[in-house]
Amino acid sequence: GFLSCASNLVPAPMMTKTKGYGQTRYSIPEELKQGSVVGNLAKDLGLGLTEIFDRKLRVASEAGKQYFSVDAGKGELVVNDRIDREALCAQSASCVLPLQVVVENPLQSHRIEVEIRDINDNSPSFPTQEIKLKIPESVGAGKRFPLEKAEDFDVGVNSLKTFSLSKNEYFSLKFKETKNDDGVPELLLEKPLDREKNAHHQLLLTALDGGNPVKSGTCKITITVLDNNDNFPVFSENEFKVSLKENSTKGSSAIKLTATDADDGLNGEIVYSFGSRTPESVLSVFDINYLTGEIILKGTLDYESSKLYRIDVTAKDKGIPEMEGHCRVQVDVEDVNDNSPEIVLTSKPSPVREDAPSGTVVALISARDQDSGENGKVKLHLPKGSPFILKPSYSNNYELVTSGVLDRERLSEYNIEITATDSGSPPLWSKKTVPVTITDVNDNPPVFTQPSYNVYLKENGVPGSILYSVSAYDEDFGENAKISYSILDSKVQDVSVSSYVYINSDNGSIYSMHSFDYEKLKVFQIQVQAKDQGSPSLSSNATVHVFILDQNDNAPAVIYPSSAVLGSLSHQRMPRCAKAGHLVTKVTAVDADSGHNAWMSYRVAEATDASLFTVSQYTGEVRTKRSVSEQDDSSQRLLIEIKDDGEPVQSSTVTVSILMEDGPHEPILELRQKAAEPSTKTGRITLYLILSLASVSVLSLVTFLILAVKCMKSSRSSGSCCMRRSDCEDYKNPNRNLQIQLNTDGPIKYVEVLGGDMMSQSQSFRSCMSPMSEYSDFTLIKPSSTTDFKEVISVLDASLPDSTWTFESQQVRSNWKIYLFHSKNTYSRSLYIRNFEAEMVYKLNNAYQITTC
Repeated sequence: GFLSCASNLVPAPMMTKTKGYGQTRYSIPEELKQGSVVGNLAKDLGLGLTEIFDRKLRVASEAGKQYFSVDAGKGELVVNDRIDREALCAQSASCVLPLQVVVENPLQSHRIEVEIRDINDNSPSFPTQEIKLKIPESVGAGKRFPLEKAEDFDVGVNSLKTFSLSKNEYFSLKFKETKNDDGVPELLLEKPLDREKNAHHQLLLTALDGGNPVKSGTCKITITVLDNNDNFPVFSENEFKVSLKENSTKGSSAIKLTATDADDGLNGEIVYSFGSRTPESVLSVFDINYLTGEIILKGTLDYESSKLYRIDVTAKDKGIPEMEGHCRVQVDVEDVNDNSPEIVLTSKPSPVREDAPSGTVVALISARDQDSGENGKVKLHLPKGSPFILKPSYSNNYELVTSGVLDRERLSEYNIEITATDSGSPPLWSKKTVPVTITDVNDNPPVFTQPSYNVYLKENGVPGSILYSVSAYDEDFGENAKISYSILDSKVQDVSVSSYVYINSDNGSIYSMHSFDYEKLKVFQIQVQAKDQGSPSLSSNATVHVFILDQNDNAPAVIYPSSAVLGSLSHQRMPRCAKAGHLVTKVTAVDADSGHNAWMSYRVAEATDASLFTVSQYTGEVRTKRSVSEQDDSSQRLLIEIKDDGEPVQSSTVTVSILMEDGPHEPILELRQKAAEPSTKTGRITLYLILSLASVSVLSLVTFLILAVKCMKSSRSSGSCCMRRSDCEDYKNPNRNLQIQLNTDGPIKYVEVLGGDMMSQSQSFRSCMSPMSEYSDFTLIKPSSTTDFKEVISVLDASLPDSTWTFESQQVRSNWKIYLFHSKNTYSRSLYIRNFEAEMVYKLNNAYQITTC
């Protein structure tokens, strides 16, 4: 009569596979050994062996515990842990484990199901090993006594099938049909008992399942025969059914039972109790009032833990012997919406490239609610404006996919708030934040802080010194934002720009390769490229304008009178009859520098007689300060110093030797060689004739020189040029072409620009220059077609950054225009003549004596 715990052999496992629409289903028996193969998952999903590792094939169980795993070498689904069907599905007829198979790159999910088949691994068992019954001897034949029902955790053919009772003459085994199970065994009294013959009876109840081989369990029944108490308590029904909401409060009444006993006195007084074999799961939740029979809720109901309770209730009288009646109460628990929906991340969010197309799977998400019916239906929502959407896949499973344009530079990480709401009343909700990282794509080129840079560099600098540092930034990240700098190849005076400068590729610092000479190179451009290290790489360019600033590194050079021809001294002649202001000679010098550094002044450093001669500070003209007297030496020596206006001052000197002769003298003879002295004396008549001819010639030349000197003085004082009025009138002819005339006659050179047709008054500009300055002071420039002419003007005059210039322009012809710049704080001017048709610009440098008629 004891519980049988015998174990039986387990049949060999059988594994089958079926494939339905959109999912794969495997069927395996329970209790398979760890490592047993369920199926070739990679093959069934159409994945190659290399994709198993590359795409990170893995499974996620919705049951919580990881019962299965993937063999990374073969792609097979194998058993990872012990599978007990009874623990997973209790006595449910069907036991299916849903699995999610996840692969990445791209992120995808597949649903598979594994059916767990039952094996006969459980024997039937009774709640207790012994049932004790007390039966009065007065009970007549046909009376039934309920027995405990055995349980078998197996299902199907392996579940409990039948009972058997050991042989005896008083009792037999019958089954009481109920609404919720196949039958409860009852002990049927076949004939009256006789206490005097036998006061105790021993029976053995056996429960058998339908497995192969059959398993069984037994229970011992002990019957005690009592003296007479004629009537049993009787319930109005054998089975009662009530419903309670799971949120019912403690102390709530489930049902009030009533039993009746036809006896009087103590034999008719009834007390109520739960059956002796009531499980603890019922005793912890319910209590019964032993006097009234009311079943009261003393614990907490949870529909998700237990949907119903079966309670056996006994009604006993107080007679001797005690008589009892039995009934069963089934309490159904009604679900209420007391569980908030739950959001589960099936796979961690994958980083998303910012150029990912719409529909890219980011994460796999499932929703569940432990409530049932409408209370268990869950909907997921995303906030409006999010570049992501939830795409349903199957059975409360969703794919989080992209739905719009992503830009890492605008937002590098999204915290996506997902809201789950059930359909209960009132609805419950929960939220979960899913972080999604946006990975960078090289979609932004480097950007310089300026589109172009102006660099002012003094000439004669130290080779290897830094010229400038350019800087660029890249809005991308990581390698895509690392910038390297380089100089694009171009030509500067037919030489590669890399011969002049080089750049540090890491920080953009530009260095000089050698010293620069303003007199040879005044301005040049460097094209700098900034390139990132993305794939493919992106780049941008910037222009660096380098302006060489002049330094006073050249001393004035005397070009007239030339000492190279006549030796270290310049010999000049003048008549003793010369008056004050007589022009003896003109010292002319040039300075290779520009601007202030090229402004020259003249002074007499030493003189035989300082009171006799003076030199003009700005023109270099040597004139007499007074009339020559008979007491003055016939040979005079002047040391003239020429200084520029630079810092430090550069200077040079020239020595002029003046020989005073009696009688008139032509200055033009200074440039000729001395005629050889006649070897023999001629007659006095011949001498007088020669002297008369010479006097007439000298007189004519002196008259011409005096007129020229007066004209020059008038030009300096009145600001008008010494030009014939007829010339100016000729320039008013609108049909005349613009003329640029470079006068190279004599020691003074000048340029004339003539034209008109759109001017109200024709104008002529004249610039006085030194005799050898055609190539240093007159510049031909061809600007870029995309560069504004005023910008070109500002570039060309950048060598004088300390001056403030005003700008004038006149249209002298349809294709020509004259630009004149005045310095506000000096007397310097610059002249430009532009040919629009040929895009030519002529610049007159150091034009400090420009006048207008």
